[in-house]
Amino acid sequence: MSLPVFRAEDPIDELREGDTYTLTGPEARHAVTVRRLSVDEALDVVDGQGTRVTGTVTATNKEPGRDTAGGPGAPSGGSSGGDWVRLTVTAVEAQPARRPSLVLVQALAKGDRDLQAVETCTELGVDAVIPWQADRSVARFRPDRMHKQLDKWRSTVVAAAKQSRRSRWPIVQDPVNSAALEARIRDEGQTRWWILHEAAEQTLAQALAENAAVVDPHRTDPHVFAVVVGPEGGISEVELGRFVRAGAQPVLLGPEVLRSSTAGAAAVVMLNQATGRWS
Repeated sequence: MSLPVFRAEDPIDELREGDTYTLTGPEARHAVTVRRLSVDEALDVVDGQGTRVTGTVTATNKEPGRDTAGGPGAPSGGSSGGDWVRLTVTAVEAQPARRPSLVLVQALAKGDRDLQAVETCTELGVDAVIPWQADRSVARFRPDRMHKQLDKWRSTVVAAAKQSRRSRWPIVQDPVNSAALEARIRDEGQTRWWILHEAAEQTLAQALAENAAVVDPHRTDPHVFAVVVGPEGGISEVELGRFVRAGAQPVLLGPEVLRSSTAGAAAVVMLNQATGRWS
């Protein structure tokens, strides 16, 4: 059975086997009140940047246990007035960033279909998410609610990353409109931009087969693949033309037309396989 995963609120990359660490804050509250972790149970703590600490619970605020020692993140004097879980570190693992880096450019979509896409693609391993307000996006980022809306995207990423037991979590970047996305395509030459579009003449599988050097899993340079997914109404011809002139390549996934919530995931699966990320 997989161990439960919790996010550290403080640095854990310098912890070593045998050290003591205390989980605090909302994650400790979830561990104690929802998961009801108790002494001698094991858990994982990750920092979202590649470090995973495995440990055994020695005490909680509801179960004093055997250990009264402090440690990184430990509540002062053994109690912070809130929930906490103290553990002894049994293993530390550092996961390097995978290559190539995969980016999901997800258009805002109605009915939270954009968040469904972000959730699934996070579980599939994307390294970054760019919210895109496309010309045909029904949903919009409102300036007065931007912070709250982005928090919802980030919360979705956090939940999906924990569910899929990831040590390294995707970054939700600042949202872009079509003009800003066009500029990024033009300026970020190290990134290969794939535009998912039903009118494309070439499939993603064909494009990957013809660019074996690009997807070579043994490459060590920091190359990036970005998948651009339009809204439910599709990418407009004007947008497509601008993106192609900027350097992006339109590709077709297959004969079926997928929804905005599923197209990105299908592409990410293909890229994981083709680039050796899943080998």
